[in-house]
Amino acid sequence: MKPLFIHYPKCGTCRKAAKWLVVNGVQVIPRHIAEENPKKEELSEWIQKSGLSINHFFNTSGMMYREQNLKEKVKNASENELLDLLASNGMVVKRPIIVADDFVLVGFNEKEWKEKLRK
Repeated sequence: MKPLFIHYPKCGTCRKAAKWLVVNGVQVIPRHIAEENPKKEELSEWIQKSGLSINHFFNTSGMMYREQNLKEKVKNASENELLDLLASNGMVVKRPIIVADDFVLVGFNEKEWKEKLRK
């Protein structure tokens, strides 16, 4: 099955990642994060599958993160509260995200993407 490519088309990193996918012939199912925000259950599954902490899923450079002072909230909130925050608005979620059957990649790291997506 094709991996899911969760992105925000206006994001420069997402555009760079999308171009990389095309150049490397990686077929994906695109999903616009602002139009179809990840649900709490999805996020929980992706976090577990990624092997990363929940904090890696926050878009720390985004306006919403700064405007809502999420840096402080993230420090003290429970995992359930953090999942609620992530599920509340796609702009809070770090992107792009690749969701495959057996792994999840968060952010665009070309080396990591080459290892996982070019087989």
